[in-house]
Order: sequence, then C-alpha cells, then structure tokens
Amino acid sequence: MCLPQVPFERGGAEVLADNLVHELCGRGHDAALVTVPYRWYPDHQLLENMLLWRLLDLDRGERPPDLVIGTKFPSYLVRHPKKVVWLFHQFRQAYDMHDTGFAQFADDARGAAMRQAIRRADHEALSEAAAVLTISANTAGRLRAFNGIDAEVFYPPPQFHDLECLGDDGTVLSVGRLDPAKRTDLLIRALARVPGGRATIIGDGSDRARLEQIARDTGVADRVDFLGRVDDQTLREAYGRCRCVYFAPFDEDFGMVTVEAHLASKPVVTTTDAGGVLEFVEDGRTGLVVAPDVDGISAGLALLLSDAELAGRLGRNGQAAAGALGWDEVIDRLLAVAA
Repeated sequence: MCLPQVPFERGGAEVLADNLVHELCGRGHDAALVTVPYRWYPDHQLLENMLLWRLLDLDRGERPPDLVIGTKFPSYLVRHPKKVVWLFHQFRQAYDMHDTGFAQFADDARGAAMRQAIRRADHEALSEAAAVLTISANTAGRLRAFNGIDAEVFYPPPQFHDLECLGDDGTVLSVGRLDPAKRTDLLIRALARVPGGRATIIGDGSDRARLEQIARDTGVADRVDFLGRVDDQTLREAYGRCRCVYFAPFDEDFGMVTVEAHLASKPVVTTTDAGGVLEFVEDGRTGLVVAPDVDGISAGLALLLSDAELAGRLGRNGQAAAGALGWDEVIDRLLAVAA
C-alpha cells in the first residue's frame, strides 16, 4: 500500500490507508504501508517526489510483494508488474483547480510545462495499472474528463462503525484539516449571522491562525471552540452530541466526514459545489445543500439550529445509506489483480 506522507500531518487519506492495511491483515494477508515524505512546493520539489516514486523498487529484498496498491498522487507512479490504483486524488492544481483560487502554477511557459509534465506522468502511470478504482464518482469523472481513463467507484468505508446519536447539544460541528479549500471560514462568518449559534471545530492545519482571527474579527470567538486534533473517543462524542455537521469543502474528492455524520444520525450542511459530498447529502432529506456563500450557509444553519425535530429527521434519514459501506467488496476487487 503506497501513500505519500506530509510529515506531522494526518488526514482522511492517512486514516483510510491505515484502515485498509489493517483490514487486509485481518483477513490473513501480509500487508504493509510504504510512505515517502512529500512536498509539493517549490516546483522542483514536486518533480523530485514524482521521480522518487517512479524509481522506487519495491521488489528488492527477500519478500517482493505480490501486489502494489497506489493511492494518491504521486504514489501511483510506482512501477510494479501487478499494480492496482485506488485513486484518492490526483494533483488537482494541474487539472480542475488551475483556474481557481487554489492554483499553484502560473499562466506562463513554466507553469504550462509543469502541468503538462504531471498530466503526462499520470496518464502513463495510470494506464499501466492492471485496474484503476476511485473513491467517488466525482474523482472518476475528473479522471475521465482530463485523462480519458475510466475507473470503477468503490466508496471507502468509515473509520468508525460504532457512531451513534448521543443527544443534541444544539451546536454545529466541523471536522477536518484546517485548509483554505475546506472553507471553514464560511462557517465562522455565517455563524456571526446566527444569534446564539455555537460551533466546535475539530482539526488542525495551516489555516488555523487565520480562522481564529476571523472568529475574533466577526465577534464570535466566544462561540467557536477550536479543539485541534482530538482522540477517537472525543471525536465520537462530538459527532454523537451535536445538532448538525458543517462540511462544505470546494469540490471534495469524497468526504468521509459526511459518512461519519450520517452514521451518528446527524444532518450535514453543505454547498452546491462540494463535489463528492453531494453523492451522499440529499437536500431536504439527509441534510441541506445551500449556496456556497455566507448567506446560504447562515440560512441553512439557522434553520437546523432553530428546529431540532427537522434536524433529527434529516439525520436519521442519512444513517441507513452510510451504514451499508463495508470493506469486503473493496478488498475483493483489489486482490483480484494478484490472483
């Protein structure tokens, strides 16, 4: 199992990779996680990481692997005669994010060359895989649109299967890495328009200082609790006791937070451009899908925070679908390549 690793950071991809290795070992397979320190800036560092994975020889040693599983960029560039890719995501700054506020490369000859190098490497590495799977229809759609490669969709099972509703404390919960693309700032700004509304933010990242400043500037610092990273039990209790979960990243690949919220019978407030999140959140049935701005989000939060009965009904609707996700089908498909 191959995964690039930003030192000291742990998010959904790391949890998913660890869980897959654990599930494989639990079924009698000998599985190991191969990680390489990853940095995507400056540009030459990104190219070096791509080359490192391409040159990595996993067959050296006394026990060469029967199967290699690539996940997110650039780990799937690894060479192996039996390679399967369960694609978490590509380097989207070379694709759909180039013309957005999250772009990395300039609109010049150097930037164009970088994007082309990444796309060329992706096409070669993914085309040589015995099978390509993705974690969502959203990710599969991008792969088809930009690379002309079709992929099967296998949703990742949640890390917790024992989540449940533990009550309703009337608060909004936000879970995830604190990064501009996750748009936690919209939650804070929206909360300023919802009198008495409170939010708990679990997670850490490069955007934390800015978010804390926004909370102070908008006058809601005393109504927003930044808990940082927490242990599993604290996270379970936070899901179980909140009124609703806010999760509105920009065009997310999948969004495990959505599934976890539904398992805890909590509705999700998200936006029309949240990507893979919308494969689970149905407006008015399992949550609210609103415009990706402060007006839309504040209206959605105000509705759920003022109507516990509605929030409970939407949350219960989402629980059944989320509980159906399991590991057996995913693992059977991945291992079919090694048969």
